[in-house]
Amino acid sequence: MKIIVQKYGGTSLATPELRSRVCDIIAAHRQEETALVVVVSAMGREKEAYATDTFINLIKESNPDPPLREMDILVSCGETISGVLLTSHLCARGIKAKFLSGEQAGIITDSNYGNAHILYVNPQHLLECLSAGMVVVVAGFQGISEQGERTTLGRGGSDTTASALGVALDAEYIDIFTDVEGIMTADPRIVGNARLLDAVTYNEICQLAREGAKVVHPRAIEIAMQKSIPLRVRSTFTDSVGTIVANQNPVWDNRARIIADRLITGITYTSNIAQIKISIDSHLEPRGIDLKIFKSLAQADISVDFITVQPEAIRFTVNNELAQKTKEVLKKLDLSFDIELNCAKVAIVGAAMTGIPGVMSKVVEALSENDISILQSGDSYTNIWCLVNSKDMEKAVQALHDKFELGNK
Repeated sequence: MKIIVQKYGGTSLATPELRSRVCDIIAAHRQEETALVVVVSAMGREKEAYATDTFINLIKESNPDPPLREMDILVSCGETISGVLLTSHLCARGIKAKFLSGEQAGIITDSNYGNAHILYVNPQHLLECLSAGMVVVVAGFQGISEQGERTTLGRGGSDTTASALGVALDAEYIDIFTDVEGIMTADPRIVGNARLLDAVTYNEICQLAREGAKVVHPRAIEIAMQKSIPLRVRSTFTDSVGTIVANQNPVWDNRARIIADRLITGITYTSNIAQIKISIDSHLEPRGIDLKIFKSLAQADISVDFITVQPEAIRFTVNNELAQKTKEVLKKLDLSFDIELNCAKVAIVGAAMTGIPGVMSKVVEALSENDISILQSGDSYTNIWCLVNSKDMEKAVQALHDKFELGNK
């Protein structure tokens, strides 16, 4: 049995007209004698009636710090509403369909409310429904713990649900339907000549996602990699195949799509960052001070990033909203420090940059030519990132995109 998993985001399901469009896509795949599992997100975005953020705001009106167990029960309702409506719409069209909650679909998680990880999937009930000729609509973002409690999977959780089901069912591929054409070389709202990528590797899209691109959640990519199941990032509103995510050269419609050995795949960014610069004074005992700093921050539940440790100074970043809390922790340690608010992290990502000389030189050249100061920099095998002032972020993205000629075919 050929199985395809499709995931539809909230913007693809927000209105009756859009849900009708989704039904058209499902009906077209049914004609290909394909068994379909359809994963849905909550409908719409913040301030819309059934969006996840709407439920969060609702419960926080009565309690700014609600119990996490009850929060998960409430926010998981959005996907249930969305799934039941789509199932009803399919049945009205004469398409045999059945809705399953995360629990009914066999998604078993740990007990970390609000950001649970999937432990395993028992696909028996899903396979029974598919064998009966049904389109199975599954609520994304939710599962059940081994203790029998409803859990949610955190932001991007519906992507994670789709990938987990794809792996458990050994699907042909996983389609992530959204409101964009696919994966672009940069954010098209910033870069006018940003280009759609035909194909990227798992590693490249993971890095793009972790550095700020919001097309697919990195956890979903990592799960799909376990069985090398290709993903397609597609628009609900066009018939384009979008971007294929795979490590090999998959063939769609008898056409080979080659993942080229390009130097740079794309440019991405993260904003609302604060940089912390700690001076290691000569009167302090330097040995172990870095451990003391980061252990104290961990105990205060402060997540740090972009870490540079030197004998005379330590630098790292936190989200802007954690800057004040970080300041309080460092004051207790009697440290001399500066905080630079409103920074942004700009990154270039490319699987082929490893061992290639001159990449960092081009990064520095692109930014210096546009009078953009680099506050901090770092790199890994597949990316280079620079911390800049937020006011320079968009200019930096455009400058790097132009320097590496990503707008050209």
